[in-house]
Amino acid sequence: MNIIWLTKLLLSHFLTDFILQPKKWIDDRNQKHFASLYLYIHALITAFLAWALIGWQYWIIAAVIFVTHILIDGWKSYKEATAKYFLIDQFLHILIILGSWYFTFYEISDIRNIWEKINTDTNFWIILTAFIFLTMPASIFIGQITKKWRDQMPSQNAETLASAGKWIGIIERTIIVILVLQSQYEAIGLLVAAKTILRFNENNRPEIKTEYLLIGTLISIGLAIIVGIVVTKLIL
Repeated sequence: MNIIWLTKLLLSHFLTDFILQPKKWIDDRNQKHFASLYLYIHALITAFLAWALIGWQYWIIAAVIFVTHILIDGWKSYKEATAKYFLIDQFLHILIILGSWYFTFYEISDIRNIWEKINTDTNFWIILTAFIFLTMPASIFIGQITKKWRDQMPSQNAETLASAGKWIGIIERTIIVILVLQSQYEAIGLLVAAKTILRFNENNRPEIKTEYLLIGTLISIGLAIIVGIVVTKLIL
């Protein structure tokens, strides 16, 4: 029941924040901020739908969602329309939903029990360490190895390419490790093929840029596969 309850709250958020909210309302809120009528209409619809899905007895949860939705969206209306503030906005909404779910079904002692289980779970710490390594540490490691080729390109082009490559590499390595842990090696082949088509179909590309991209890609993929295999051997 508690998982169904949480799923319904998430569903109500996705429906009201992304499907049932017209762009006109967002534009009006960004202009008028807390003076926008649509800010309160949107929060009311969000809270009412959540209330209807989880049950009328949970009116306090609906009230919490209504108030926090106004505060979060009102705060966001003062910020620039960037990915950073979008992610913060969604994180806060999801945090409210998770908090509401937790305090409805669990107690503080449950957190202690969960932490004790996690703290002694060898597999969890091995997998977490692997994923953390494949983010920024691996990006810096690859950046140092490919620095010789990057330095031979125009500085502006090199910086832009390195910045984009960093985030592409992190996502790529994360997906590959997940696939390795699930023994889906065929899917890794499809991922590599798709990336190759997208990255190396550009005409008139300087040879040094091609070398830089190719070496960086091979190191990134190879590192992710090696880490994934090591993790599968270590976990119990």
